[in-house]
This record gives sequence, C-alpha cells and structure tokens, in this order.
Amino acid sequence: MGFEEMWAALLPIGRDPATGGYHRFAWTPPELQCRAWFLDEARRRDLDVEHDANGNMFAWWLPGDGSRDDAVLTGSHLDSVPGGGAFDGPLGVVSAFAAIDCLRERGAGLRRPIGVAVFAEEEGARFGIACLGSRLLTGAIAPARARALTDGDGHTFAEVLHNAGLDPDAIGPDEDLLGRIGCFVELHVEQGRALREPVGVASSIIPHGRWRFDFRGEGDHAGTTALPDRRDPMLPFAGMVLAAREAAERNGAVATVGKVRVVPGGVNAIPSSVTAWLDARAPEDEAVRRTVAEVDEAARVAARPHRVSVDLAEESYTEVVDFHRALRDRIAATLGGPPVLPTGAGHDAGVLSARVPAAMLFVRNPTGVSHAPAESAEPADRLAGVEALTAVLDDLACG
Repeated sequence: MGFEEMWAALLPIGRDPATGGYHRFAWTPPELQCRAWFLDEARRRDLDVEHDANGNMFAWWLPGDGSRDDAVLTGSHLDSVPGGGAFDGPLGVVSAFAAIDCLRERGAGLRRPIGVAVFAEEEGARFGIACLGSRLLTGAIAPARARALTDGDGHTFAEVLHNAGLDPDAIGPDEDLLGRIGCFVELHVEQGRALREPVGVASSIIPHGRWRFDFRGEGDHAGTTALPDRRDPMLPFAGMVLAAREAAERNGAVATVGKVRVVPGGVNAIPSSVTAWLDARAPEDEAVRRTVAEVDEAARVAARPHRVSVDLAEESYTEVVDFHRALRDRIAATLGGPPVLPTGAGHDAGVLSARVPAAMLFVRNPTGVSHAPAESAEPADRLAGVEALTAVLDDLACG
C-alpha cells in the first residue's frame, strides 16, 4: 500500500464532518482506531511489533541476523489536539512506513534495525502533559505523578491504562528499550510558514511550558447579587488573559490561554471557580520565566479587589533543546543542504534527545496553520518528505 492509500485510510478517523478538525484523544475510540491501523500496516510488512508499558508502540524491521541493537528509530504520534489538523503526527508515521517500502523496493541491505514508533499522548489533550509516552519512557516524568493525572471526565491515567489492558504499576523508564535505540529521526509537518523548500531540518526547540491558574471566588445568583457583594473569579481571570498578551509582547515571547474551565458553568450563575491554562514560549528561558511571573503578579493584583484567591501550578516545562549536532549535520549533508531552522513546537524528538541522539525533518506547510483544520502539506511535498526520510534511513541504517 503506497503513501496516498495509507493516508486515505487514516484521513476519516476522528474527523468532525462539520469543521474538518480532528478529535483523536489518547485511548478514545478514534485514537484506538488509529492504533489498529498502525498494527495492520506493520503486520502487512511483516514488521516485529512491540508495545512498551507506557502505551507506546514500535514496529521493527530487523536485519538478517535479527539484531535489535543500535536501531534507527523514526515515526511520530497519532493523537491530536481538540479540532486539530490531519498532518500533525500522522504524517511522520505514514511517511515512515512509505520510506521502508521504498528501501525494500530498492533492495537496500539493512545493517541496523529500523523502527517506526507511535508515542502515546503526545499532544497532552487528554491528560494535560504533552509527550507523556516519551516522557515516561525516558524518565522525564515520575510514574506516580503520571498515574494520578486525570482527564476532563475525572478518569485517571492509571484507570485508562488498566482499561486498555496495561499495568499502571509497570509504567516508567525502559532502559532496555532506550539502550537499543541508536538515534531517533522524526518527520513532522512544519508548524509555521518559514520553509521555502519542501523539506527542512530542525536545529532546536525553544523553551516552552504549561501553567495552570486556579481562581476561587464564591458562586451566587446572577440576578440577585449586587456587584459590590460579588466574589467573581471571572474578572481576575479576564485580567490574567490580557496580562498574558502584554507580558509576552514586553518579553519577546508568545503566550496563549486556550483552555478554561468554569464552575458551575451556568449562564445565570456567578462562577465559584475558574481554572485556566497558560502556554508560554520564547527563544530564551529567562523570557519565558519572566512572562509567567508577570502574568502571575497581574492575576493576583486583579483578584484582590474581588476577594478572589489565585493559585499557580507549573504542569510541564521544557528548556531549550538543541538537536544532536553531528546527526543534524549528517542528515543535512545527506539531503544536499536543506534549510535548518528552529521550532516553537514541542515534540517527542525533543524529549528523547535527552537520552539518545535525535533530529527532525520538517515538511513544508503552505498555510502556516497548525493545530487547526487548515493545517496542510501539498501532495508533492509529502512525497518529497518520504524521499528525504528514505535517504536519511538509507544512510543511517543501510549505508
């Protein structure tokens, strides 16, 4: 099955026909369908399928001697953000299978194993922590903390794993698996519009993180409670949103409040609490930290006159990731000198880079839009991405 046939098989899964956006949250029916598709494609190619304790999946093409060491790993993820685009994650997985097909058609002699990975909960859309599967694999998050994470319906990560047939007590670093990975190369759709050529190479991932603000006031009736008597948490929350934009502009950062939960959520009820999540990113760590500190201070100042309490919790933070220079330069040389550029988006490759040499390829996105239905890659560029990944895998695993 070629690239376009594989792509067409994945395209309808989890797609909202009204908006065109995707809802493939970890271990929900659409994401499970994507996992089943992955297993079918792996078996179609007689690849050796492996599941780790953290919900990550791997399909291995092994050399003739059956060696599993010093493997070249590629792949990405299959879950999505709410209403996300079609390409973020799946493009890397489909391209990986297509690249293996190309190598086999050429009769390439395999001297190192090639693996195709699907990492769990990369987007963090269900449990709030991005790259959760790769963080657990590498030890970047404590298993106890991960087990206690809850989704929007109150289900814990431990409960969801158990229902999926996995043992929640077994999650955590897998040193044996990590020790078998010689390097990881992730292909991903560009998230922005910097590329002027079909394919580029990542230099780094800028610092980024997520913070949760909890505003607590007092619920009351919207029609009978005089304004001076209210402890409305929505007002300081609104101030916090505006402060985030202003702080980001001052500090050369970007800051986004894209998720909010209001309790009880009634039109005619003053909220008792508001929980909001801040995403902040910048080229320098200091700029991110300063932005968050300024937003926190502004939220507390806005809350005092309304007798509302404010709590701030850091849910995740990733410092700057500089991809493995020798691997990056080797890939760039193999591809004839493509553009090399940083990204403001987090990826499993960034998490794995703390433990194994890692690199990334980007496929041009003509709209520049990501995490939304307009996310795109032209058919010719998709195939250029497959050709680039094939060349890289050929050099690293067959040359």
